[in-house]
Amino acid sequence: MEYKNILLIKMSSLGDILHTLPFAAALRKRYPHARITWLVHPQFAGFVPDPPVIDEVLYFDKVKFNKMGLGEKLKYFCEMRDLLHSKHFDLVIDMQGLFKSAVLAAICGCSNRIGYCEMREGSGFVSKAISGAHSKDHVIERYLDVARYLGAKVESLDDVEFPMPDLSKETASVKEKLHSLGWDGNKYVVVVPGARWWTKEWPVEHYVALAKMLTQDGTNVVLAGGPDDAAKGKVIAEQCATGRVLDMTGKTSLRELAALIKDCSFYISADTGPLHFAAALKKPLVAMYGPTKADRTGPYGSKNSTVLLSPAKCAGCLKKKCDDWHCMHDITPEMVYEIYVKKVEQK
Repeated sequence: MEYKNILLIKMSSLGDILHTLPFAAALRKRYPHARITWLVHPQFAGFVPDPPVIDEVLYFDKVKFNKMGLGEKLKYFCEMRDLLHSKHFDLVIDMQGLFKSAVLAAICGCSNRIGYCEMREGSGFVSKAISGAHSKDHVIERYLDVARYLGAKVESLDDVEFPMPDLSKETASVKEKLHSLGWDGNKYVVVVPGARWWTKEWPVEHYVALAKMLTQDGTNVVLAGGPDDAAKGKVIAEQCATGRVLDMTGKTSLRELAALIKDCSFYISADTGPLHFAAALKKPLVAMYGPTKADRTGPYGSKNSTVLLSPAKCAGCLKKKCDDWHCMHDITPEMVYEIYVKKVEQK
């Protein structure tokens, strides 16, 4: 069936937005003349593809919404309902699969609603879950099963595209910031020390040891991440004190962070959103995984990616809290550095 006006709901998080980019590209190829709108949280809108992939971006401001009183929330929902109804969508695709996205799908005024195979928190009662041949595979493949259901041709890794925005402005800005920190203009390795779950974080002392190894041959290390990572970045930079470890944590926008990664020679982190920038940009990288499962949410789409799984027997438990947390400690700096050296020598 041909659709003319499509709403794609994927509001957060950074990694989830990036995982949805191949689906958006496949959807555009399947419906080259349709109007495609993306509903997103404002803080993650910087990586919603530009036209011609996505025609319009709508926002649901979760931060603002959570601060509202009950009356204000009802008013906000009514305004959102009126806005969505005014667009006259003939297909709604809920790629979030949560209660909040289900509510927005339900009030949009379109009865033709679908989602991907993991529709949680009751969202499957609002939108039809589409399960395909890859329902047990990587999340990107699960999303692409929805595109295949709609008739898109995505048969191999060569068909997978990550439509990224133009980062030329952000690249210039990042270079200025690096020079202000004493960057010598030579190649640099990006290291992101944070993660959304504390159980996914690699110990700060491991990052310190690794940074010292990386800089011993004159390589620059740039620490990066959001404001929540700034405390870790400061500790790592201070304990290295080589002049080769530049702390950019909390000093970039998301698009500047992507630009920083775009020009790096190598990328290293645990399971965190910026990792998927590096994978989409096909940078050589090492990703450290403990409680999460790389075969489901790991770096995808690049042969330059190496996943280093914790040797802990409990690895892959998916726990956000743990009373016996050691899986990430069990990945040593020497393990990471050995992979880094091998990949650099192969280039």
